[in-house]
Amino acid sequence: QVQLVESGGGSVQAGGSLRLSCTASASGRTFSLSAMGWFRQAPGKEREFVAGISWGGGSVRYADSVKGRFTISRDNAKNMVYLQMNGLKPEDTAVYYCATSRSVTTSTLQYSSWGQGTQVTVSS
Repeated sequence: QVQLVESGGGSVQAGGSLRLSCTASASGRTFSLSAMGWFRQAPGKEREFVAGISWGGGSVRYADSVKGRFTISRDNAKNMVYLQMNGLKPEDTAVYYCATSRSVTTSTLQYSSWGQGTQVTVSS
């Protein structure tokens, strides 16, 4: 079982940037074999896929709403996954979660371990 902790959230103005980090507490081998995803959930809305990255980092996928603005990356040596968010918009306001999966997929049902989330607030 992988335990995940997100950090890096905060409050920024529209157009600003944040970098979220996700720290995995697991054996190095377990983490490096897992695809990772970032999701977000705004008040009153369902949790939605934001970005995903394969275990080796060679395959990435983004939601259309964040393409060109967000970048997902990982460092398996440090058991870390990152989400660089540029050009933030008020509609990006949400709690952001990282999660593990066997493959890069947009479905929350395919992800097992989840972090507790970090709040991102973007003001206009």
